[in-house]
Order: sequence, then C-alpha cells, then structure tokens
Amino acid sequence: MTRTRPALPMILALLTLTAGAAGAEDAPAPKDNITAVRSENGRYYTADDVPTFNIAKDGTVDWMTYSGFRRYHSECHVCHGPEGEGSSYAPALKKSAITMDYYAFIDVVTNGRKKVNTSEKSVMPAFGENVNVMCYLDDIYTYLKARGADALPRGRPAKKEPKSDAIRDAENDCLGRE
Repeated sequence: MTRTRPALPMILALLTLTAGAAGAEDAPAPKDNITAVRSENGRYYTADDVPTFNIAKDGTVDWMTYSGFRRYHSECHVCHGPEGEGSSYAPALKKSAITMDYYAFIDVVTNGRKKVNTSEKSVMPAFGENVNVMCYLDDIYTYLKARGADALPRGRPAKKEPKSDAIRDAENDCLGRE
C-alpha cells in the first residue's frame, strides 16, 4: 500500500475533527518519538507511525528533513529564529517536535494558539490555509525533530537523499499541480 499525503482539504477536515480532543496540546510525547523503525517511499516513521528523520552516518539527511530545513527558513524562522533556536519575538521550536505530541504540533500550526495573561503573551497565527506550510508540515516537523534531538547541526544540510517519486507526486497533488 502506498501512503501519500492527503490533499489540503482532507488535512484540514481531519484536524478540525481532532482539534477538540481534550488535553491534546498538553499530552506527553511517546517515550521514543525519534527513532525511525520503518521507511516508505522516502519517508521515515517511528513505531507509532509518526514522521521522523533519518540521518546516515555520513551526514546524509532524508529528503523530508532537508525539505523541512528549506520550508522552515522560508516560513517560520522570521519569528522563531534560525534553526529553531528561538528569538526575542517567539520561542525556540527545536524541542517542540520532541516534547509536544505530533498531533498537537499539527493543531497549533494549523489553527494557531493564543495565550495571553499576566505572566505570558504568546500568539501563534494559524497557517491552516497557507499551502506553503500545510503541504510541507511533516517536513518542517521532521526538521525540527532532528534539530531538537541534536541529530542535525545548524546550517543547511550538506548531503540529502534524492526526492522520491511518491514525495514528488504528493507534493504536486497538495499544491494542485499536475
């Protein structure tokens, strides 16, 4: 069975259904939400079927992580700082992919989050309608996960796996290209 990224409307519908899960944002991440136990068409997954990174001993990163570096730096680093390190404007995200449940991460990016009180002011805009984020959300997640696990150093990855046809097809489908 070939796993492909669902079209953006399907993603949004699924997230809408799961967004109300009580405590999802605060749910602890699984004990090992890092280690890739299987791969499928250039994508790597943990035992819980959560996307993760794969970095070879020679430093070659999987395509998703490399793409995540590119997408993070085009959409996220303006607020959250280079390499997920944070800034004076927004918190570091490099550990979020490790400590936050995958589905909670998706929910926050898709729907945004606002925490404003006397001790904190945190406002994350919703990116659910931005295809440059949504079509690459797993890529951004795996990149941040690799950074948070200290498996990927700062800077552009020097070596990457080739982009698989399945990833290319899913990307084209999500972006509405033929």
